[in-house]
Amino acid sequence: MRRIEVDVNGSRHVRHVDERRLLSDFLRHDLGLRGTKVGCEHGVCGACTVLLDGAAVRSCLLLAVQVDGCRVDTVEGLAGPEGLHPLQEALHRHHGLQCGYCTAGILMTAVEMAGEAGPHSVEEIKQRLSGHICRCTGYAGIVAALSEVVGS
Repeated sequence: MRRIEVDVNGSRHVRHVDERRLLSDFLRHDLGLRGTKVGCEHGVCGACTVLLDGAAVRSCLLLAVQVDGCRVDTVEGLAGPEGLHPLQEALHRHHGLQCGYCTAGILMTAVEMAGEAGPHSVEEIKQRLSGHICRCTGYAGIVAALSEVVGS
């Protein structure tokens, strides 16, 4: 067991974790943040994407001990007291979600894009989404939503 201290969605957490505990499991099971989904457990599907110090990463490929001293943002931290994040609103407006399994990871990649110099072209948005598997939507609504918020 190793002691870690991590800022998750603006809240400081100090925990003792097994050195082999995945970040995805730490978030879901230790902190109860179930918005981060685990799909393939190989970093391919993108469902477990979170922001680590502002960069989109696959939480199923990182150990919790690797984020000691870092900031982690999950989908639970997007909406605020004033309502949904603009990206969440755009996905709703453009019907860019169905079952929702992939949505959290896509949103976190989109938040990373929103924080970068932009605007982003449709081709760039599609390239960034290529690391996310969505079996329900066909991506058209997702691309339209992201284009509205981060696009050119």
